[in-house]
Amino acid sequence: MAKTQIQLGSYLSTIAHLLSQRSLLIFLSGLLMGLAPAPLNAWPLAFLALVPLWVVLLSSASHAATSQTQSRFLLWRYPLLWGLGYHGLALSWITYLHPLTWMGIPWIGSLAIALFAWGFITLWGAALVMIWFGGLRWLYFGSKSLPMAAWFRILAATALWCSLETVWSWGPLYWTSLSYTQSPGNLALLHLGQLSGQFTVTAVIVAFNGCLAEAWVSRRQASSSQPRLLILAATGLMLTSYLVGYGLKWSAPADNPQQLIRAGLIQGNVPTRIKLTPAGERQAIAGYTQGYLNLVNQGVDLVITPEGALPLIWRQPVPSQNPLYQAVLQRQVPLWLGTFAIAENSNPVQLTQSLLAIDGSGKTVGRYNKVKLVPLGEYIPFESILGRLIQRLSSLEGSLKPGDNQQRFNTSFGPVAVGICYESAYGEIFRHQVAGGGQLLVMVSNNDPYPPYMMAQDHAQDVMRAIETDRWAIRVTNTGLSGIVDAHGHTLWLSEPNRYMLHAASVYRRRSQTLYVRWGNWLTPALLLAATLCWVQQRFSLPTR
Repeated sequence: MAKTQIQLGSYLSTIAHLLSQRSLLIFLSGLLMGLAPAPLNAWPLAFLALVPLWVVLLSSASHAATSQTQSRFLLWRYPLLWGLGYHGLALSWITYLHPLTWMGIPWIGSLAIALFAWGFITLWGAALVMIWFGGLRWLYFGSKSLPMAAWFRILAATALWCSLETVWSWGPLYWTSLSYTQSPGNLALLHLGQLSGQFTVTAVIVAFNGCLAEAWVSRRQASSSQPRLLILAATGLMLTSYLVGYGLKWSAPADNPQQLIRAGLIQGNVPTRIKLTPAGERQAIAGYTQGYLNLVNQGVDLVITPEGALPLIWRQPVPSQNPLYQAVLQRQVPLWLGTFAIAENSNPVQLTQSLLAIDGSGKTVGRYNKVKLVPLGEYIPFESILGRLIQRLSSLEGSLKPGDNQQRFNTSFGPVAVGICYESAYGEIFRHQVAGGGQLLVMVSNNDPYPPYMMAQDHAQDVMRAIETDRWAIRVTNTGLSGIVDAHGHTLWLSEPNRYMLHAASVYRRRSQTLYVRWGNWLTPALLLAATLCWVQQRFSLPTR
């Protein structure tokens, strides 16, 4: 018994020693990656923050001397800690869901909901890092693995990370791509998104970190020139990336003055807890009606409101007593209105979160229905199972219906690419619409009750979408940050948060199509194919015994 206690004490002591050093370093490096995105815009950190985790991965063969159970425990905590540091810090704004007492939820229950949401989406992001780490370790050190050169390990790691980000982008919870750590500060590198979307930028970040990590691990080989070559490779990768990025920026077509539009933006600043009451509904209608009239008096060609500007169901025909609709009929300036609408061909009747294009005669000529609905807020995942256990965090009855991925938003000025709320993170939604003729990007959002640093991240996503598609972007929100971004990612105007604001701006429609718009995310399958071919070539080129 005493011997067992001594062994257990030794085992726990070893774990505590390892946890107190290397684990702390890994967690801190994840936090560094979390500091890279907006609002701090410390984007250079992204080119160093993955190195410690990669070094641990390359050094993990030394754990073979320990027991298999202990080895697995010690290794899997590293990607978990890195992922918790990065995603947990970058997504900490989710906790601002609390308090939800205005919905009748007790204070402690509101806190539990906010912490659960933060914890779940953080773990969802950390799972990507863990799969990447585990997949590479199997590839590098599996029982049937082959001796691999550093350049192949970097290629395989980059291909796997981009593949996992691609898969994550198909789901309902996607925000913290490594690429968004560069927005809006590193515009030259972001122009690589015109080649294959945000995954191009992610690939550069992962590959650069890999070169540094491989150089660090191989530095112990005093007679080897590999560390020097890897540092040169990292430098060459960065220089080439910037040259290509600047080349794409300088070679872009100029704006055509004949395609200019004067757009008016209304940042209503009606918090959700107020808007979803009768008094709040009246405040919203009055604020947006007066804002519409003021902007029309400034000579704008159209007026745009944010997501859910009017917290009511927009029915056809529109009630004649609606003052905003009457203002459109009188002034005959188009209005793009964020509101709720009845889903077409739905039985039983369902609602959509929509942006409606209303022309000067009051006719609805275009409609975009939100595709990526907010889990728990706009629908209950696995509702048949969880519906009785979870009450949706909205005053609307029933779940909303998502829009079609292939829909188009037609307006009096031609087709426009639209995203609602956190769809700004999904480049593929805008790519499809621009490929179908969209000449302008419009992002409408609520952003209440989140803090300004979340709003800055949302704006950073829009900057990436504008560059990738070579389109001007108009962002209109309820509480901020609203803004205007040109096709090169320059922010020409940004609102103040949590204020009622009106703004008139000149934007340009464009018809060019980037390689990404035409071909989509071709880089990720190309990287996977290259890694596979190299693996096959290496396997069959080994001499037989």
